[in-house]
Amino acid sequence: MKNKKIFLATKNRHKIEELQALLSPFGWQTIDASSLPHEVEENGKTFCENAIFKAKFYADKYNMTVLSDDSGLMVDALGGKPGIFSSRYAGNDKKNRETLLKEMEYLKNLNERKAHFVCCIAIVTKKGKIYSIEEICDGYIAFKERGNGGFGYDPIFMPEGWNKTFAEIPKIKEEISHRAKAMKKAINLLKRIENEI
Repeated sequence: MKNKKIFLATKNRHKIEELQALLSPFGWQTIDASSLPHEVEENGKTFCENAIFKAKFYADKYNMTVLSDDSGLMVDALGGKPGIFSSRYAGNDKKNRETLLKEMEYLKNLNERKAHFVCCIAIVTKKGKIYSIEEICDGYIAFKERGNGGFGYDPIFMPEGWNKTFAEIPKIKEEISHRAKAMKKAINLLKRIENEI
């Protein structure tokens, strides 16, 4: 497949690196929003609403096919929090983790600490067609931070079937995470809609 360009609607360096790593083996060259002045407000009520909104904003502005990711962590015992507010829950990654662990101190049993990472990938083509894919990764919130890999909530999230956090198994995360699963489907979709890009 010849090289094609796609715009990544994110300024998050870690997300850009993850998305580039998933796309580049399939011949996709990426441009991203990291050096652009625009800040897109995320006013949606769901991950997919936010992902589509961001993708549409950049597709309209730059007349390019855009891929956008909106993702976050949902904890059952907290009624789905932090949810769509995951990245801005307490101010920054470290404070987000510390706040969440503090709020869950009363949950002493791992089975009470069920959580789910959710990822919605939206693709808006320069012809204006909108596609979205949502995937989840089930797991549990650890009792303390462990590991040095990954970013965000990775040091406190243990995927189902593992007694290690994503931060301890970054290579495994690349295969089983919410974003990895959504991106596998997104890449297959991109292959099918090449003529629209």
